[in-house]
Amino acid sequence: MPEVEGDALFDAASQACAELPGLPMVEVGTYCGRSTVWLGAAAQSNKSLLFAVDHHSGSEENQKGWEWFDESLVDLSTQRLNTLPTFLATLRRAQLDDAVVPFVAESLVASMQIISEVAFCFIDGGHGETPTQIDFAAWAPKVAIGGRLAIHDVFADPRDGGQAPYRNIYRPAIDSGEFVEMLSVASLRVLRRVEKNLV
Repeated sequence: MPEVEGDALFDAASQACAELPGLPMVEVGTYCGRSTVWLGAAAQSNKSLLFAVDHHSGSEENQKGWEWFDESLVDLSTQRLNTLPTFLATLRRAQLDDAVVPFVAESLVASMQIISEVAFCFIDGGHGETPTQIDFAAWAPKVAIGGRLAIHDVFADPRDGGQAPYRNIYRPAIDSGEFVEMLSVASLRVLRRVEKNLV
């Protein structure tokens, strides 16, 4: 995540926490924790909590043979990608242990355990068709009225990047009438929930 997007994420999350005190935040797709540092800092400064959800075995684009594969993240005992140790080290270095709750699980499983509404939900998990559809269905309903739904890697033009986050998260949220766009910075979109369950 570029710094300009991270700073925008921090500002949007801080604003949501201030407006909806007492509600937690959720990040779906933490990987090694770069965006978690911005979100965790927002949670910490607003005395909130961030649930950082990831199965830590990498999305399809992180696997061997794909563009974003990083050999250093392979667990030698299993020969599988494991980003959890790096993620936990990131949290320790950033001193965010009091604000970030690592939630090691598949997105759908985690969504069934976090039953409260959330002030802020950042979706940056798997970028394929099925993962983006699951993430939208599982997490968008949890955003409180006045809360924010942030989506990373939103590209309206296919020449700029993959279409699944745009087609399966951003468009359905906007088209529902329940969310309005507040902010657009590079590939980051931040939407505000204005209604719930419109008929």
